[in-house]
Amino acid sequence: MRYLSTRDNTLRYTAAEAIKQGLSRDGGLFLPEELPCLSEEQLKRMQAMSYQDRAVEVMSLFLEDYSRDELKAFADAAYGPDRFDDAAVAPVRTLDGSTHCLELWHGPTSAFKDMALQMLPHLLYASLKKTGEDKTVCILVATSGDTGKAALEGFRDVDHTKIMVFYPKDGVSAIQKLQMVTQEGANVGVCSVVGNFDDAQTGVKRIFSDEAIRVKLLERGYFLSSANSINWGRVLPQIVYYVSVWCDLARDGKIKEGEKLNICVPTGNFGNILSAYYAKRMGVPIGKLICASNKNDVLTEFLRTGVYDRNRTFHTPMSPSMDILISSNLERLLYTLSGGNDAEVRGYMEQLNREGRYQVREEILAQVRDLFWAGSCGEEETTETIRRYYTEKGYLIDTHTAVAAHVLEQYRAETGDKGIAVFASTASPYKFCNHVLRAIGEEPAGDGVELIAQLQAATGVKAPWRLAELGSKAVRFTQSTEKQDMERVVLDYLQ
Repeated sequence: MRYLSTRDNTLRYTAAEAIKQGLSRDGGLFLPEELPCLSEEQLKRMQAMSYQDRAVEVMSLFLEDYSRDELKAFADAAYGPDRFDDAAVAPVRTLDGSTHCLELWHGPTSAFKDMALQMLPHLLYASLKKTGEDKTVCILVATSGDTGKAALEGFRDVDHTKIMVFYPKDGVSAIQKLQMVTQEGANVGVCSVVGNFDDAQTGVKRIFSDEAIRVKLLERGYFLSSANSINWGRVLPQIVYYVSVWCDLARDGKIKEGEKLNICVPTGNFGNILSAYYAKRMGVPIGKLICASNKNDVLTEFLRTGVYDRNRTFHTPMSPSMDILISSNLERLLYTLSGGNDAEVRGYMEQLNREGRYQVREEILAQVRDLFWAGSCGEEETTETIRRYYTEKGYLIDTHTAVAAHVLEQYRAETGDKGIAVFASTASPYKFCNHVLRAIGEEPAGDGVELIAQLQAATGVKAPWRLAELGSKAVRFTQSTEKQDMERVVLDYLQ
């Protein structure tokens, strides 16, 4: 299977080349030429498999230049008991007869990003060998909170790699910041950016497309790649857990063979819900894809109207990992729904860069509306949902998960569709202790890591041990930069 760019589909790359490069040099995103299909027999067979073996089954369909033995070794290492605190890796919690929660935060950084970023370093390191690369790869990451720590942890001390993470200075939680600035490893760097996530992400994209920087770094023995969800090696492992959740529900008799499962995902950069879309396209019985936004609801507006407009007030709500106005992975969906029209996609992206908005044609909008439903959740609703799930269901959730739970309820109320549904839980409640404490009626006694002990004492819910140990770690990184100076930070780092 070969890979193409969303902005120039005449180019073809192997899977290893696409993963190594991360972003096409024309600014486009890599996509497989075609999506493989999973038969009913394959889905039935996977019901009895471990999560690791399911990962091999799905990923091998896309990675023809990687052997099954390689992928098995990678999956065992990425999702083993020393990395994930639940043997199921992505366990499903049943809340009532038709509502389930897919917990994606049992990895080393307590966020769903671990599901991909524990796998990506293995894929990338192997790609260097497969392509005969003798230079050191530097992973550039822009994060709204969770990707940064997950990438730092995944690439820590991996041979022939360095990683630099940029995060918005005042746009992450205290726990998220502490996770990053205390990161261990000889090959890691962290820098805050004065601005929001989109400023950081735009800066990283600008560095990738700067030919002068590319040449200068090559002379120093480096090349750049990405661990953001623009890298296909990030999107692919996420497809696995949407295959897996259906298999788990079918195995346990909670969904009938062939019965469709509605999926609700708290969404920022569109990579997570895009992975659910790909699982649906591959043959997993998935019904409506429900996109849940916080107050930064640019995606909700687009999915309802076909107009993407980032020219709006940027809010800083209690679910910061969703605070994104430029959702990069939407480009992949547009490519598919346009029938592979790279010129059309390129035009939309150029217009977005130039004017801050674009509008898709009616034929694309019709497909979008058929596939997706979108809603948003304000701050009061987020707080109320956390409170209600804790007091009524005995289930503690974080702010992002609450957005998804609320929007799923919106969807059911507005459409009358009461079918079996799962909402994605993308972070441990312990990553956002202050908001969770207030939601359950407790006044936070501080604003940092000390709140972990307070939330644990108040609820009796055990905190992930790695978060509980944060208070004893030394701060290593204090650097901050203006958004226009991010290039200098990278060049200084890669001397």
